[in-house]
Amino acid sequence: MRRGMIELPLAADRADATPLSGQIATQLRDAMADGRLAAGERLPATRELSALLGVSRTVVTGAYAQLFAEGWIEGRHGSGTFVAQGAGGSAPPATPERAGPAEAATGAADEDTPTGRPLLELRPGLAWTAGIDRAAWRRAWRSVGTVPPATSADRCGHPGLRAALTSYLRRSRAVHCPSGQILVTRGVAGSLGLIATALLRPGDTVGVEEPGYPAARAVFGARGARVVPCRVDADGLVVDELPAGLRLIYCTPAHQYPLGGRLPVPRRQALVGWARANGALIVEDDYDGEFRYDVAPLPALFGLDPEIVIYLGTTSKTLTPTLRVGWLAAPAALVADLAQAAEDLGDWASHPAQQAVLTLITSGDLERHIRRMRHEYARRRAVLTAAFGDQALGRLLGDDAGMHMVLEVGRDAGEIVDEARQRGVAVATVDRYFTGPVTANALVLGYGGASLADVTRACGTLADILRARRDGA
Repeated sequence: MRRGMIELPLAADRADATPLSGQIATQLRDAMADGRLAAGERLPATRELSALLGVSRTVVTGAYAQLFAEGWIEGRHGSGTFVAQGAGGSAPPATPERAGPAEAATGAADEDTPTGRPLLELRPGLAWTAGIDRAAWRRAWRSVGTVPPATSADRCGHPGLRAALTSYLRRSRAVHCPSGQILVTRGVAGSLGLIATALLRPGDTVGVEEPGYPAARAVFGARGARVVPCRVDADGLVVDELPAGLRLIYCTPAHQYPLGGRLPVPRRQALVGWARANGALIVEDDYDGEFRYDVAPLPALFGLDPEIVIYLGTTSKTLTPTLRVGWLAAPAALVADLAQAAEDLGDWASHPAQQAVLTLITSGDLERHIRRMRHEYARRRAVLTAAFGDQALGRLLGDDAGMHMVLEVGRDAGEIVDEARQRGVAVATVDRYFTGPVTANALVLGYGGASLADVTRACGTLADILRARRDGA
């Protein structure tokens, strides 16, 4: 058909069993995915397209409604319907107000496929930096220039940022504490390093979830601690099996990393009781607690007993890991010890970066961004659940929160990763999250670092691989 100056192979085949609206949606989706329709391009009006294809306007409206729900297209009041930003395979230059920062990730991995094309990124741990409102980002960094350079760093962090965090954490995660109980850090890894330095002695025993966050094991081990793997199941940490003698236990109760379980209230209460009885501390890593899609997030574990829980937060998942700003909340006496360790080590977050985060919080831009990203990630999540949620190709775990899911494939996870890479998709297995024997044959599928179109294409490729292996078994 003719659309302005562009020729697109759209057709309505009444002999096909697929409904006409589905045919049109599929053809438009394919055109956006392979770059024939780029982000920002205007689509024909429903009346025009129905006339060109010889179908009713209701058919075209249905196709557009489906693409709009999937996030491929967007409406602009008084202007028409356009290919959504991030949906086209070859997007035009970013608009000033809505694109990401100048060096934002494009959604493709740094590596190339054997054919020389960039990999489609489905590995976990990446945020969609292109979704950051560029105008808000500029405002935050302009605010840095209005403040004279600091002659020395406040060892607890920027006082204004700590004050702003008290309100932000109360609203977003039900963490209630004064600014004197907050320490600004270089992110979760930085917080763990201070905790290990200030609170652990060589030989102290630390529990870490199994499978769990490899960086936590590495940080504690590097400080001379003896790291003990602690089993998790579909609901998270198995509290009944925790060994005695632990100095502290590191856990991810909001969204267990990587399997995705949410620690239920009875286990949370049992964990706090166990810590009290054993004289241990709980380190709560709330790495992506802002992103939940089924119900409202459970309040942070910190609220159950602020005297024995150290709460960790970060901008790595909400904004970008390159910002290197995080925070912890803990009893005031512990914060003083941790701040002293930060001063002794010269280990603190950049003052300009702290000022930028302060502006993002006080302006409301951070929370607006999180709301937008919750919607963006929900659309990507819907693509993965549509591809794998029926369990025909494997069992899907952790699909109700966060920025990744786990797909149990039964066997050959490593071979699937290799084949996916050959076909242009980067995925990971759960193997690196285990310290002992790997007891799960599964893939970890991240949907934060790729565009909606790339997630859709990558899921299609991965589903083809899994289906062929299943049918050929």
